[in-house]
Amino acid sequence: MTRTSQVSPLVRLAAVSAVALAVLPLSGCLYAQIPVNAPDGDGPDPCPTAIPSEEPSEEPSGDLPSTMTFADGADIPAAAYIQWGDGLIADDGWKIVKPDDGNGGWTYGTLDDTCTAQFWQGLIPDVPTVTGDDSVSSDAMLAVILGEADAAAITPLSTTGAFSYQVGGNTDVENRQVVGEEADRQWAIAARAFTATGVGLYVIVDCTGGDMQTTMAEVIDKNAVVIQ
Repeated sequence: MTRTSQVSPLVRLAAVSAVALAVLPLSGCLYAQIPVNAPDGDGPDPCPTAIPSEEPSEEPSGDLPSTMTFADGADIPAAAYIQWGDGLIADDGWKIVKPDDGNGGWTYGTLDDTCTAQFWQGLIPDVPTVTGDDSVSSDAMLAVILGEADAAAITPLSTTGAFSYQVGGNTDVENRQVVGEEADRQWAIAARAFTATGVGLYVIVDCTGGDMQTTMAEVIDKNAVVIQ
């Protein structure tokens, strides 16, 4: 099952997070808050929602690349529809923590309450993207999420990972990700910008007492990036 409610501009949520500061080792320390959905009435007003004029077709376009490396992103048709496939909606190991907010975001949590997986998808006009370079643009997206003005400060801390593509169980969509920890809390943010369409998506896995790496691997395995 995929979600068809989107897409809204990415809002800068780092400033409205109520969680503890996460620490990234950047020539001294870069302190940034994990972005979470703000309570009603808090934080910036959402930007106008941009809803696609048509529902995506059931089948992926035959013009799409068979993989989705950063370089493959240049070959996505400009009219392609990009979204998360919701692989946790009927999963017995997960529960809804925050339902779809109508602005591209929703959050699941593990049944033992040790980890959450926060998803977002939407337009990214406020991200300083570089056309045709999804890697650099994905780092810029991470910088916006973390409230960092200079994407160059994020790049040395980021690594290249992967999401599943079209269906779960593969590693065919390259992404950029950062990780952090404080005491028994660990988190990872993985993001991908698609400059051909002006769309981006990310997931944040945040664990306290749980196994973050294993949880992130499960999230990636079960939630594919669907392009149609």
